[in-house]
Amino acid sequence: MTPSLYLASASPRRKQLLAQLNYDFIQFSVDADETQLNNEPPLQYVERLARLKAESAVAQGYSDRPVLGSDTVVVIDNIALGKPKDEQDFLNTMRRLSGRTHQVYTAIALADSNHTISTVVCTEVTFKQLSTQEMHQYWLSGEPLDKAGGYGIQGIGGKFITKLSGSYFAVMGLPLYETDQLIKEFTKGYYE
Repeated sequence: MTPSLYLASASPRRKQLLAQLNYDFIQFSVDADETQLNNEPPLQYVERLARLKAESAVAQGYSDRPVLGSDTVVVIDNIALGKPKDEQDFLNTMRRLSGRTHQVYTAIALADSNHTISTVVCTEVTFKQLSTQEMHQYWLSGEPLDKAGGYGIQGIGGKFITKLSGSYFAVMGLPLYETDQLIKEFTKGYYE
């Protein structure tokens, strides 16, 4: 029997990716304080958020099947870059990423009322040197607004990437292989 899940995320990208794994799931958003703690390393930060989202959903009563939580952060110079607040913030982010390699950490967590398991996938992404005009045109497209690090690999932002080492799907927001493996590990015995 195929496992049934809850997806604790409003992201249309995560919904699309989880659907590719052919699991039965119900999607909803969960409110979680996504503020990074003082001196919290990006890797611990993203994993804590994924676990928090899954565990918060369980605490809200979504406990009759496993809950999948996920979070993604773009990291450069060991600093987590969030979604751009405005155009200036976006331009500052693009200048940092331009011509350099950064990391994208995507954490996935599964929780029920008994336990939580999680993992983090790291992907290295290299950007080409960007002109100010390219950055401005990309901002005007509207795509960067809701994206960690200000870009979407699956959209216009993909043309800035010269090299990728790791999971393309993790950069989109949900690593397919690792998510499938985590679900199988978590649900062993659940549906037998």
